Amino acid sequence: MRHETIADRGDGHTLLLRARPGHRDGAAHRVVRLLNRRPGRLAAPAARWAVTVLGVAGAVLLADSGYLHLRLWLDGYRGISVIGPLFLIQAVACFAAAATAGLFRRLGVLAAGAVLMAGTAAGLLLTVYVGLFGYRESLAVPYAGMSLVVEVSGAAVLTTAAAILLLAPAAPRGPGPLHEEKVWTRDGQP
Repeated sequence: MRHETIADRGDGHTLLLRARPGHRDGAAHRVVRLLNRRPGRLAAPAARWAVTVLGVAGAVLLADSGYLHLRLWLDGYRGISVIGPLFLIQAVACFAAAATAGLFRRLGVLAAGAVLMAGTAAGLLLTVYVGLFGYRESLAVPYAGMSLVVEVSGAAVLTTAAAILLLAPAAPRGPGPLHEEKVWTRDGQP
């Protein structure tokens, strides 16, 4: 969409100003702008409110998952080869994602949090039913069932927040930077 405006310079000349498309209209810029979409840019107050509430709830669930994995790591999982370090990495990643999602609630952050939660739940189920790095888990061990509920819920909440942010109409944006294109005299001649 091009934006044009005519401005009188005050010296008998008129300027045609157009929004400059430039490199900012490239695909990479559009992707970055989409991933950086935030609730404040949505047109509907209900959509802004929903993304904010769901984003904060998702951040709480991320932090809860991080806490559960840190607690299990401290209670003995640190001694399990490969799995122990993965529990610590998951805990740190969840705490970082919780802080980021709770503070910023950008589309990319919410989607990344949803992927982290879904991946953690998938990892647990993989360890239970197939085994992972030579280790088999059971859903009967302490916190396994609770962890699965927290992670599936977190993935669902964060996915819903991201979907609303992606699909809800955005508030109108300004025309962008303008540049001078032509100068006309008062009689309409360039």
